[in-house]
Amino acid sequence: MRAPDWLTARPVAHRGLHDISRGVVENMPGAVQAAIAGNFSIEVDIQLSADGEAMVHHDHALGRLTEATGEVVEKTAAELKAVKFKDTDERMMSLSDLCAMVAGRVPLVIEVKSHFGGDRKLVKRMAEVLASYQGPAVGMSFDPDQVLALRELLPSRPRGIVAQRTSEDEYWAKLTQAQRDSMLYLRHGFQTQPHFVAFKVDHLPAPAPWIARNVLGCALLGWTVRTPEQRTRVGQYADQMIFEGFVP
Repeated sequence: MRAPDWLTARPVAHRGLHDISRGVVENMPGAVQAAIAGNFSIEVDIQLSADGEAMVHHDHALGRLTEATGEVVEKTAAELKAVKFKDTDERMMSLSDLCAMVAGRVPLVIEVKSHFGGDRKLVKRMAEVLASYQGPAVGMSFDPDQVLALRELLPSRPRGIVAQRTSEDEYWAKLTQAQRDSMLYLRHGFQTQPHFVAFKVDHLPAPAPWIARNVLGCALLGWTVRTPEQRTRVGQYADQMIFEGFVP
């Protein structure tokens, strides 16, 4: 069940090696190039466009980083690539664009963002893109159903679950209690069979990731490391860190 050694061999730059103070925006080409230059693995997020493309973007809605607004899933890939981002002249990439840029030079850690509605079109498109990609890449998601989709549609690539100890914060308020419960304690693990776990660093140590790492043999990443204290914690309890805000 363990992920390949290259997944934990180097720190993972969260959404690329971004620094908004220097005009390097998360999930943008500049952040990707900076991570490659630093020889870091790259974590990115993908969202589904209206026409079924996998787009590199974290938020479900535009507006936090962009001059445009609206839901990502309601816009076509062409429309999303035309969106202007604040503080940069760069544009949103598709997963295909990202793969062409990275070209296997460093590993990709691709988080599948989910609306928790059972739609697997994003993983299907991800599988199509990665079928012809020769570089190291893994997929992961908070949504157990998307991890199961990764297992079924992309069995040749390592897969992981993103998790935390609780799901009571505002981000999860839209989910039913049953959906939130299904994500806790990695109870879906025997079905999804993850090769690694990405766990919230401030929630380490915890029983579920300890069992996943020490009993089931899963690699364990800690996210998102921003402070020296968090770096110490991830060094004690995990195999590698997903970091931002500094250069290791």
